[in-house]
Amino acid sequence: MPETAPQSSRLRMMRGLRRCLAGGVMCSLASLALAPQALAAKVENLRLWTAPDHTRLVFDLDSAASAIIFSLDNPRRLVIDLAASEVASNAVKRKLDALDLEGSAIKAIRTGRQDDALRVVLDLTRQVNPKDFTLAPNDKYGNRLVVDLEFPGESAVENPIDPIEARIREQEQAAAKRKLKGEPAAPLPSSKAATHPKRDIIIAIDPGHGGEDPGASGPSGTKEKDVVLKIGKRLKRMFDEQPGFKAILTRNSDYYIPLRKRTEIAREQKADFFVSVHADAFNSPRPHGSSVFALSSRGATSETARWLAATENRADLIGGVDGNLSLNDKDEMLRGVLLDLTMTATLNDSLAAGSGVLANLGRINSLHKRQVEQAGFVVLKSPDIPSLLVETGFISNPQEERNLNSGAYQEKLARSIFSGIQSHFERNPPPASLLAWRRSQARGGNGGEYRVKSGDTLSEVAQRHNVSMAALKQANGMSGDTVRVGQVLKIPRG
Repeated sequence: MPETAPQSSRLRMMRGLRRCLAGGVMCSLASLALAPQALAAKVENLRLWTAPDHTRLVFDLDSAASAIIFSLDNPRRLVIDLAASEVASNAVKRKLDALDLEGSAIKAIRTGRQDDALRVVLDLTRQVNPKDFTLAPNDKYGNRLVVDLEFPGESAVENPIDPIEARIREQEQAAAKRKLKGEPAAPLPSSKAATHPKRDIIIAIDPGHGGEDPGASGPSGTKEKDVVLKIGKRLKRMFDEQPGFKAILTRNSDYYIPLRKRTEIAREQKADFFVSVHADAFNSPRPHGSSVFALSSRGATSETARWLAATENRADLIGGVDGNLSLNDKDEMLRGVLLDLTMTATLNDSLAAGSGVLANLGRINSLHKRQVEQAGFVVLKSPDIPSLLVETGFISNPQEERNLNSGAYQEKLARSIFSGIQSHFERNPPPASLLAWRRSQARGGNGGEYRVKSGDTLSEVAQRHNVSMAALKQANGMSGDTVRVGQVLKIPRG
């Protein structure tokens, strides 16, 4: 009795599984468990994007297909078997052969047959952790098989934060959490105080979209993902050139990052501020002007804000990632506090900085709305980092599309965002930052610090630093002569 199509599909999948197990290789079972039953499918395209910590391959298929994926060593290879599938045409085969593989961990891509399956072999230059999933058709793409090659030990950003600066930032964050919970400051070690850290303020810049998610498109075909990356790189340069600041990009070239991964990167890099840069579109060419958005935990302040938030938040469905906001990195007791108190505090900072950015944008472009709007953008939902989403203009408007393609105009947009955020931190510098130290100096602040250790007396500390006891007491607001171990004394200029 001949096999039915479903039986044949199941048998092929079981043969593939037995082949993996017999060969002692690593197999991906996700596709076997979750993919639809094997159908005759054609590979119409293979798209590839490389990030600092991974490479993503997307197989565009004309219908659903199951896949078996496994690794081989000596030499390193990743094998992808697409059941009952084939390359659509010689033109597609030539396109596969011409893919730019630089930096992707892939040395070569080969295709062949394995029984009735299309076999794609990736010759690898390094160890990778493969992950795969299938995607159903949406309004932009058809059926897809997505294969991510993750690079173990690599950072998602270039030039990640220095470990010492990260530790200083962690201490600031811990102090802020203790303050929210009404706890006293942690006891200080009994050793000489270090000099002021003068740390950089970390700004996370998030160019929207990327890779298989192009974002909005203009009448002349300009892609949002390309424009905002150029603006983001200009903005990063401005912060990096300004003493006291350091900027990181969530993506530095054309690849996709899930929405919540963007805020995870910002948190991993101990960002003080997160700004997401976009250039959206509407369903008519008439809307124009720049906008600035902060998070709204309850609702949007306008119909446009609701529409834009819904549009941006659909990006993960294109990229194949979905889920709910996670606070797993927060201890249990703090979750409610962070969502209440900290969200309020960071939202206030977001709105304050956003007002400055919006005012600057209004000097170079019309404003779509004259106040900072609020909407439920997923990319802004990081409870402990002030965040803004800047809509630089409507790419669907022909004039704004032309402006957004201008390097000079991109520079003005970046400068507007930079100046607004810089001014905010000059008014409200984090305690351990260079800006805080400079402000203290400008106000006639301390000439140094000293942490009291066992056996110290106030007179000895004053003598050691060549200042009078009266000046030392005045600088520290002291009425008596008593000091305690671990106390940090401000040492005035002599």
